[in-house]
Amino acid sequence: MTFQENFEKLKKIFMKADVSKLDGDMAMQINITGDGEGTFYAEYKNGKLSVEPYDYHDRNALLIADSKDFIKICEGKMDPIQAYFTGKLKVEGDLNKALVLRDLIK
Repeated sequence: MTFQENFEKLKKIFMKADVSKLDGDMAMQINITGDGEGTFYAEYKNGKLSVEPYDYHDRNALLIADSKDFIKICEGKMDPIQAYFTGKLKVEGDLNKALVLRDLIK
């Protein structure tokens, strides 16, 4: 897969998220490695979720994962907590904000 294909697939998953229960603001950058590598971000601000294919330097957390693993996480086929503890998902920054990912993909 190309980065654009990965991004479109992941954006569809993210945009289905129910963000009505999220409090405050958060921004996370996701760096996809391996097949179709690239960078995108998800930002929740003022009640709205945005997912765009850019770097986000003023982020709460940076998530790094292989494209296949990150897609599995977002499709609910891999637990993000287990992926973190097995090294398949790396997190830099605010781990609590990164856990929002789990809520977004339910």
